Amino acid sequence: MAFHEVRFPANLSFGSVGGPKRRTEIVALANGFEERNTPWAHARRRYDAGMGLRSLDDLSALVAFFEARAGQLHGFRWKDWTDYKSCLPSRAPAFDDQVIAQGDGVTGVFQLAKTYISGPGRYTRPIGKPVKDTVRAGVGGNEVFPDTHYQVDHAAGLITFTDAPEPGAPVTAGFEFDVPVRFDTDRIAVSVASFQAGEMPSIPVIEVRV
Repeated sequence: MAFHEVRFPANLSFGSVGGPKRRTEIVALANGFEERNTPWAHARRRYDAGMGLRSLDDLSALVAFFEARAGQLHGFRWKDWTDYKSCLPSRAPAFDDQVIAQGDGVTGVFQLAKTYISGPGRYTRPIGKPVKDTVRAGVGGNEVFPDTHYQVDHAAGLITFTDAPEPGAPVTAGFEFDVPVRFDTDRIAVSVASFQAGEMPSIPVIEVRV
């Protein structure tokens, strides 16, 4: 098994159905109250790649991509059109979109991350597959620049600074990112007649940990 650093055609993922899935274990107590817990620290995303197909050419491109990944064997990148930026969908990523760490004067390598906040809830999602040439970074409120001040590992989502940020200095970043996934089936079943009649094949895709 390997992970291929190639993105599923973005024009085919546009229009697909999917999103995050959580696992919550609920125990009903005798007094009517509940105890709720989750074994997952992070959500796992699922999508249906078949919903984005619009023509026989699209279907041909999908089959070629599926065969090149050997079905479920190899992972790949997926653009989730509902959540692929460090900022709002209508904005361009900026160097101060996300606070990913606080400098300590020693650490120079940081994981990119995106934080989701709503009311008292707060969730920080590690970002492991940033899109090349979209990462911007800042230290202490000032933008710094690639090659001169830092390098990005686009396969792991790590940003390495030439000089460790000073103690207390906020380390920030903005970026676009993909979701690491694999096909969740080893079979594509579709007929040309049903496809032309508007019946879309179901081709499940599931997030993987890398």
